[in-house]
Parts: sequence; structure tokens; C-alpha cells
Amino acid sequence: MSNDASLLIVEDEPKIARLMADYLQTHGFTVTTLEDGEAVMPWLEQQAPALILLDLMLPGVDGLTLCREIRQHYPAIAIIMVTAKVEEVDRLLGLELGADDYICKPFSPREVVARVKAVLRRSQATDTAAQPPASPVTLNEDGWQALANGQDIGLTAVEFQLLRVMMHAPGRIFSREQLMDHMYRDNRIVSERTVDSHVKKLRKKIADVLPEQDIIRSVYGVGYKYEPEG
Repeated sequence: MSNDASLLIVEDEPKIARLMADYLQTHGFTVTTLEDGEAVMPWLEQQAPALILLDLMLPGVDGLTLCREIRQHYPAIAIIMVTAKVEEVDRLLGLELGADDYICKPFSPREVVARVKAVLRRSQATDTAAQPPASPVTLNEDGWQALANGQDIGLTAVEFQLLRVMMHAPGRIFSREQLMDHMYRDNRIVSERTVDSHVKKLRKKIADVLPEQDIIRSVYGVGYKYEPEG
């Protein structure tokens, strides 16, 4: 297995974060570290790590809350919880949160690397066993571009964010409220019609490039979903 996967470490103790990051980088992983829980979800809007090492006790937003939010919005990202609370382990791995694994403090850097590799192997095996349909649209997240047949679809920032959210969870139905939360992180008040308007424009731009494929589906009375088989 190649060790070039992108990892995110969320840890408010700089020495521990640096120790994990240094050891993982020496094993070929690309590592980003964040100290504050409140920075995680905005960061994930721009990046797509393969795995997150998530500390339980964090300033801003705690690890339990973050685990729930990440599972809801980015189900494909693997999560390893890092905790000094041994009594929380069953809860971390249970259905309530659905973490993929845990590491108890204190730990050795070698154990961290071993757990990361094991979780990534399981994730890759699951992906291989159930490959989703190939997407006709690809995202250049660094350039905020959506490409179809190599052609830039020409999306606005809001349209790109809307498409990105749905593409990260193919087949999942998003309510208008959920889409608004992703599109406008500043909690501005917008109507459901605003979401409908953005979706309409997004669908038209995609149809101009892919006239035979309806990949953004509306689900009556519920919301919208991305269906790559469209």
C-alpha cells in the first residue's frame, strides 16, 4: 500500500501533534495539523484527507461533536479518535459515533503509524469491493473548477461548493437546509428558493456540457442528490 495519503491531525497539544506529524511524514504521509476544533469543518470544505486523527478534548468544538459532523457530511473519510479517556472507547467505536479506530494516550509513534495503515487498508478494501459508478464530472478543488470531458463547466463559488458537497456523498439526499449550511458558513438567512435557484443554474451549466446526463436529481419534498449513473 502506498503511504502518500493525505492525513489531518486535530490535536491541541503542539508537542503531541508535532510528534505524530513528524513520524507519519517520515513514513511518506502528507500531514496537516489543526489545533482548534472550530477550524476543522471549514478546512474540510477545501480539502479531502483520507484519514483524520481526531483528539477527543479540543477547544472550540470537541472531538465527539466533530466526529458526528464529519460522519454526516464526509462519510468516506476515515477517523481515528485519540483519547486519554479509556472509558470512552466503546462509545467512540459504537454506532453513536462510528469512529474507525482509537488510540489511547500515552501512545508510541510506531503504534500511530500502524493504526493509520490498518485503517487505510480497510477503507481501500471496502472501496475496491464496492466501486461507485465513474463520475462524468471531476473536481479541481485547488482551482475551484468542475470539469466535464476536460472542459471547465464555469461554476460560481457557491455552485462549486454545492456540487462538491453532493459529489462527496453520491446517492445521498441532501435537504435544502443541509445544503444551505454548507453553502453559507456565516449563518446568513436565505430562503429555500435561493437553494433551488442555485441548483437550477448548476444543472443548466452541467447540461450544456453533458446534455445526455442528469446527474443532479431532485427528490420531491426532500431535496437533491448527486447520482453519477445519471
